[in-house]
Amino acid sequence: MNKSKTIIVSNRLPVKITFNSGQIAYQNSEGGLATGLGSIYRTGNNIWIGWPGAIIEDDMLKEQVSVDLKEKSLFPVFLSDEEINKYYEGFSNETLWPLFHYFPSYARYSEENWESYKAVNQKFADIVLANLKNGDQVWIHDYQLMLVPQMIRSKMQDVSIGFFLHIPFPSFEVFRLLPWRAELIKGVIGADLIGFHTFDDSKYFINSCQRILGLTSINNQLYVNDLPVIVDAFPISIDYVKYNELASNKVLKQHEDNIIRRKGEAKLMISVDRLDYSKGLINRLKAFDQLLSQFPKYKEKVVFVQLVVPSRDTVKQYSELKEEVDRLVSDINARYGTLNWQPIQYFYRSFSIELLSALYKTADIALVTPMRDGMNLVSKEYVASKIDKKGVLVLSEMAGASRELNDAIIINPNDQISYVNALVQALEMPDEEQLRRMTAMQEIVARFNIFHWVKVFMQRLEDAKTLQRRLSVREISPLIQEMIGERYLRAEKRLLFLDYDGTLVDFNNNPLLAWPDWDLLQLLEMLIADPKNTVVLISGRKQETLEEWFGKLNMNIVAEHGAWIKRKGKDWTHHEIDVAWKEDVYNIMQAINERTPRSFIEDKSYSVAWHYRNVEVGLAELRAKELVENLKYLTADRGLQIMHGNKVIEVKSAEINKGKAAKKWTDRHSYEFILAIGDDHTDEDTFKAMPKNAVNIKVGSTSSVAAFYLHSPNDVRLLLKNLVKEQIQENVE
Repeated sequence: MNKSKTIIVSNRLPVKITFNSGQIAYQNSEGGLATGLGSIYRTGNNIWIGWPGAIIEDDMLKEQVSVDLKEKSLFPVFLSDEEINKYYEGFSNETLWPLFHYFPSYARYSEENWESYKAVNQKFADIVLANLKNGDQVWIHDYQLMLVPQMIRSKMQDVSIGFFLHIPFPSFEVFRLLPWRAELIKGVIGADLIGFHTFDDSKYFINSCQRILGLTSINNQLYVNDLPVIVDAFPISIDYVKYNELASNKVLKQHEDNIIRRKGEAKLMISVDRLDYSKGLINRLKAFDQLLSQFPKYKEKVVFVQLVVPSRDTVKQYSELKEEVDRLVSDINARYGTLNWQPIQYFYRSFSIELLSALYKTADIALVTPMRDGMNLVSKEYVASKIDKKGVLVLSEMAGASRELNDAIIINPNDQISYVNALVQALEMPDEEQLRRMTAMQEIVARFNIFHWVKVFMQRLEDAKTLQRRLSVREISPLIQEMIGERYLRAEKRLLFLDYDGTLVDFNNNPLLAWPDWDLLQLLEMLIADPKNTVVLISGRKQETLEEWFGKLNMNIVAEHGAWIKRKGKDWTHHEIDVAWKEDVYNIMQAINERTPRSFIEDKSYSVAWHYRNVEVGLAELRAKELVENLKYLTADRGLQIMHGNKVIEVKSAEINKGKAAKKWTDRHSYEFILAIGDDHTDEDTFKAMPKNAVNIKVGSTSSVAAFYLHSPNDVRLLLKNLVKEQIQENVE
């Protein structure tokens, strides 16, 4: 019997394929992600699925590569030249990358590229599904594969799916620019756990889900099909020990000595970046230029090594960026350089990890100052390499790493004056302060390393799925429905409590338009017609409204959470309670209402409710919190209750609630079968008042004291119709 496995999915496999004289060569990647995930895919029967990094058209060659890679637990997704151009270079890098890094003017919106992106995501999903079994875990990585989680979920409901975005997620105002915004987040929320580098990114994602899809969220959980999807921050890191030991390797001393000889007595300042407009190359060079201009004493006292790794320089924005970098470097060197000193040593190529290690170790200052970055691991590599604990990190607040490495000098790369002051602070920082700051940062990077990141994410994924499975056990399956039906048929005396809005009918943007349809009225009449049934419609709505809608039915009705009660065949009765507080509550709500377009106040006999169903999501949450805070002080010592229902905040006397109203029936008679169905916080009082043998059902949410839940009012009606049909069938027989 095969054990469950973990499937890692990313755009690229952790391997590089080259062809020499017809021979295939495989070189393992040394990247941080490959290092961390190596602890997963190289163990047990776990696998990694991705593009092997080479365009292979020949079927026999594809077969050979597949066989070779399978021995390494790697499964290739072969992509054509056209797919790379449209899915990867096109939609991923010319649409998502600039937009997610807050360069919307660089984004291209091509329907053709979007179609390719969808098709390639489906190709990845198909290969995952071909290797997937119930009980497996899937961990999908990054912006190139945002549709894959839902593509897998639609075919395999019960597998655990994690998704991690390695770049920033933008605010709603930027993300909404995408024509395909809804499709992308629908794709991502197919996962059980969604990870980002920072809390801000996770918050922006949740906000977009609320604004675009109308999803409900509680803290860091989104509710998708009534089940929680966890959205959290998992800051990625590096293999600390690897970089620390590399810096201690005596074999690399030659590189170190060479760098020290070249810089002489000057302080060494370094930057290591890929060629990209998000990395802040231009701002950095201009800040260095201003440093030398404003503080001439640093001439010949500092050498700036700028290493730029080539990337996409055939693309217009990148080629223009390179031209601007080349021009600025030449200009600065020409204006400030001497026969013995070149201010900037600029390299447009990749360095080996050994040379990088030596550069990190010897550098007095590292500048990691992107305009926007998901994490930026160069900052952590530099910290791990400082074995003497001397060195200064100047770090952009726009990089995710700034949330952890706050002992660096944190700057806004757009603020050139502060940028230059930070360079001066770095150049003048005393050794004791360097030691204190670097020690603190090393402790963080060492503890929260890449292996810790993998471990925490996988544990959280397991927790997320466990939570979902525990909640989904309560969903009314056909078997549970059959059990409820059998109990219903056996009972000679039954009591049914039915909430209205969100339970028997869907919510309407205008509550006054949510009147009962013919189908519902017919269903209620059939339930009432059975002499074994006592049916109680129990609602928070006004007595006048319920009388207008249901007064002709010979049934029990509870209005305003129990303030008004109409027993079958009798007139309405109500509580005689003090309502002098209502004016004060109304005035507080009115102050909020006047500042909140599309909200409204409902004044009931014994309560006051503020509705915000039609209010813009972010504003609605802000105003609702403000209202609750304002009401707390008023209601504290006056025997009042603040109820936070579905897009409504209501204040009423604590003497009245649905539970107390329900007990007027449960305490008076003995029933063999009791059913209570409701959808929001006010119905929890009903559930709590029910005897132990009652069947309590929460609609549209798994968070409840109720034993079972259903997804929607439509499911409630189907359940009730089945009960009626079974009774009719039994009577006929």
